[in-house]
Amino acid sequence: MTRRLRAVMTLTLGLSLLALPGVAHAQSAPCFDPNAPTTVEEQRLDDRLTPTGPEVGPELVRLAGFSDDVSGFTTRLCEPVSRSQALPLALAAGTELWRSAVRRAQSPQDWDSYDDRPLYWARLLVTRALRQWQPRGWQLGATDRARLVDAFDRTSRGVQDVRFADGVRRIAVTGFDPFQLSGTSVRRSNPAGAAALQLDGKVIDTPSGRVVVEAAVLPVLWGAFDRGIVERFYGTALAARPDALVTISQGRPGRFDVERWAGRWRGGFPDNDDVSARGVVPDAAGWPQPALEFIETTLPHQRMVDAGTTPFPVLFNREFCEWPVGTTPGTGTPSCRTDEPTPGAAAASGSGGDYLSNESMYRANRLRLGLSATATAGGHLHTPVLGQPADPAALTDAAFEQERRAISDQVVALVSVT
Repeated sequence: MTRRLRAVMTLTLGLSLLALPGVAHAQSAPCFDPNAPTTVEEQRLDDRLTPTGPEVGPELVRLAGFSDDVSGFTTRLCEPVSRSQALPLALAAGTELWRSAVRRAQSPQDWDSYDDRPLYWARLLVTRALRQWQPRGWQLGATDRARLVDAFDRTSRGVQDVRFADGVRRIAVTGFDPFQLSGTSVRRSNPAGAAALQLDGKVIDTPSGRVVVEAAVLPVLWGAFDRGIVERFYGTALAARPDALVTISQGRPGRFDVERWAGRWRGGFPDNDDVSARGVVPDAAGWPQPALEFIETTLPHQRMVDAGTTPFPVLFNREFCEWPVGTTPGTGTPSCRTDEPTPGAAAASGSGGDYLSNESMYRANRLRLGLSATATAGGHLHTPVLGQPADPAALTDAAFEQERRAISDQVVALVSVT
């Protein structure tokens, strides 16, 4: 962030988040159009656990201390901003939000430092404001607005913030946003995203030497995957010749799984915008795309299983499903097994299923192979499912925080042995 932009944002520190147009339900200022369309994800910013309780997303942003990051940017939008300043402003604000979230995750906090939710909701507050923004003195067209939203979203996820150090082993990892956020589940957390924040920039001492990790948090959106967000992060990381890349997501109750296979099929389960997608995993423009039905992990899975990390068991999952040879993919019943895929059969699901977690492994490793980075190990780690606070009206409780911390810490331990 430039010194001038930081100074502008500092001037807003005394402003309340709830008083900002485009951020809460205060009276809208002329620089925001409250009737502009927003996404399904952004509309959940209004959701409450009880009729009289606070809106969950903005409340988590406030409790975690991200109000200044949001208010500084949205207040700046209501000042004179030229057309040429808009994109650099969005890029700088997204980068600063990501780095603030990493700093917060890796230092003691009044509100649990392992909570990944404030970053998720802070990002949506800003993207909603960008969709509603009415610049002074010039018109913002739909294409340029989408570019601004994408720039902020991408940088606030760490996708462009890959800064590998020299002289150490290197690992690139991704987690995911919270998902399945309907009803009281709007308070869901994702331990894979929490672990990514714990890992970004971290230098870990291991028996085989020091390891530095670069991380990003992926969206739970089919469209963002189609636009190449996975390839963008791992493409940048692979240019630095990392030793390993590990896609991470939330998986099955009570266990970690190192997944053997990624499959070239998406099964259609709705994403965070309630969009479904079913069929062959599309290519990402501009990247090498070998047409592989299945990609096998090259992570040291047995070493990860045998490492003795706690408290959850770690399994090597060999399951996969394929459409029988000679049938049209997507029709009939797939064959599911634990041996080897049949030559010529089309993938129906990888070991990690047919949702975006499987696709993150497939895309990252399709790129790894397409770039001939065979010296880099690659694969997927599924975490245990994180529950929710016992009281349906509560944002958190001690058991919820303890479980998220335990899962995240074990992810760090498992990444360190890859």
